[in-house]
Amino acid sequence: QVQLVESGGGVVQPGGSLRLSCAASGLTFGDYAMNWVRQSPGNGVEWVSAINGDGRTSDYADSVQGQFTVARDNAKNMLYLQIHILQPDDTAMYYCAKFTTSDYYDYPECPSLPACFRNLEVWGQGTLVIVAS
Repeated sequence: QVQLVESGGGVVQPGGSLRLSCAASGLTFGDYAMNWVRQSPGNGVEWVSAINGDGRTSDYADSVQGQFTVARDNAKNMLYLQIHILQPDDTAMYYCAKFTTSDYYDYPECPSLPACFRNLEVWGQGTLVIVAS
């Protein structure tokens, strides 16, 4: 059974940084692309970032480009999201999600269009990030 467990969230002042982690089990981690998705009352569900199974290709939503960095360590079955210069708009529940294949470019709607969400077949429980002074 595939399990994804996020951690690293918390309360951070504006301008601060956080590194979110996602521990994966029950799968050959490097065989799957991974995504980060966030959900907030104001912005709904928003795709944030994706990284291919080999870690060589990654993409970001325009809203976080230059602010977020995704990475993975396939030897440790870990996915990471480094967030810099946090702002109140970044307040959200952050989820990692497993893609159906190793390469999200297999599907033309991926990674950024909402239709791509149907290819995210396993989700973690989320980690909450609150940005407040």
